[in-house]
Amino acid sequence: MTKGGMESVEVFTTEGKGRGLKAQKEFLPGDVIFAEPAYAAVVFDSLTHVICHTCFKRQERLHRCGQCKFAHYCDRTCQRAAWLNHKNECSAIKRHGKAPSENIRLAARILWKMEREGSGLAEGCLVSIEELQNHVDSFGQEEKQELRADVESFLEFWPPHCQQFGMQLISHIFGVISCNGFTLSDQRGLQAVGVGIFPNLCQANHDCWPNCTVVFNNGNHEAVRSMFHTQMRIELRALSKISPGEELTVSYVDFLSLSEERRKQLKKQYYFDCTCEHCKKQLKDDLMLAVKAGDSKPSADTVKEVIQLSKDTLEKINKARMEGQYHEVVKLCRDCLQKQEPVLGDTNIYLLRILSIASEVLSYLQMFEEAADYAKRMVDGYLKIYHPNNAQLGMAVMRAGVTHWHAGLIEAGHGLICKAYAILLITHGPSHPITKDLEVMRVQTEMELRMFQQNEFMYYKMREAALKNQKIQVMPEPSNENAPSLFHKKE
Repeated sequence: MTKGGMESVEVFTTEGKGRGLKAQKEFLPGDVIFAEPAYAAVVFDSLTHVICHTCFKRQERLHRCGQCKFAHYCDRTCQRAAWLNHKNECSAIKRHGKAPSENIRLAARILWKMEREGSGLAEGCLVSIEELQNHVDSFGQEEKQELRADVESFLEFWPPHCQQFGMQLISHIFGVISCNGFTLSDQRGLQAVGVGIFPNLCQANHDCWPNCTVVFNNGNHEAVRSMFHTQMRIELRALSKISPGEELTVSYVDFLSLSEERRKQLKKQYYFDCTCEHCKKQLKDDLMLAVKAGDSKPSADTVKEVIQLSKDTLEKINKARMEGQYHEVVKLCRDCLQKQEPVLGDTNIYLLRILSIASEVLSYLQMFEEAADYAKRMVDGYLKIYHPNNAQLGMAVMRAGVTHWHAGLIEAGHGLICKAYAILLITHGPSHPITKDLEVMRVQTEMELRMFQQNEFMYYKMREAALKNQKIQVMPEPSNENAPSLFHKKE
């Protein structure tokens, strides 16, 4: 079954897994299998005044809708593009007196679209909204309570003159949002800023070692003529060679957890038991739990003790980060690493988690040499665990490259930046803002590397002079959030 730009994929049904997507032709790493605009999407409640409600880019100064005073846009182009979806919302917010929560706003946008276009298949969709999974039957007591509260709030917000929908359909829409809402990120892809429904993407099944990845593209509204604008969309991109007839899979969770932990998370958030090869065979678990090799192998009790200490330290680190006590975070990391290093192997996830935090926070504090050492060890571990074309790996390698560059370790910095660029070309594509930033860094570090190779002494003298004249760019403040996960799920 294909429709409107979706000719390269087919929906099929499998025993035990329900619907899935299959390739109709061969794809190579980095190929865009399909791009899909949102059926409906909204900005998170906490960010409605700093994120454009059309393209989801973060902007310094946004234009506010003069009617409802709630919606914000980059410019008139984004405001005009939003009007079809915002029109009903605008008058409903004015009538209601305030904007409801993101879940209510998203449900309302979906139902207004159904009111406009009718139910059934929307243009370019392989399945209708009614056919999407809602998993309401699997909800626990707390989730059912939340669902009832959402439905009540929705009924208060929904205008009496609009088409009235049955309770069953309204509950179904909230179930779909809960299980299939896709996380939208800002233009740098570093912060989750909203949630949208993409019916075609919802058909892609999970695999912990997938052959596809999803990237959010904010679109381009910079051209003078609107016919050249590209709309906000998600892109399903191939990570490896895919043959015709092969199932297209994405990962709903980060791979950097033990198979048992990933399975628990998937069961809790998405209501299915993962039967992928990596979970069934517990592939890579041995690496993630590796202990120090050598003649004096640590005892099982020592390993257990150090892992418990690592878990306790991670909790203390989270608390210190929340309070902005970054020097305390560094102290906790150093103390923990001292205890971990004689016991845990270099791919052990507890060691890697501490190395990641230490390198990020030390970079922010401009202690670049120590940060670079930890970042290098973290990347060496990640390379043995992650799929070679994993977006999280690419971002971590990029961070490590920038840290080395700031530390004046130009050879290692350039090498890591080139490696990150190769990964992100596949996962994000050449036109994504992160890839473009990385290309600028790659050119700059290549130029500096040539200078370094010609005359090391002069390179350091020039670097020193440049740093005196221009304060080194401070790294962004460490975030307590993980990289945005694929599907948005209220914890």
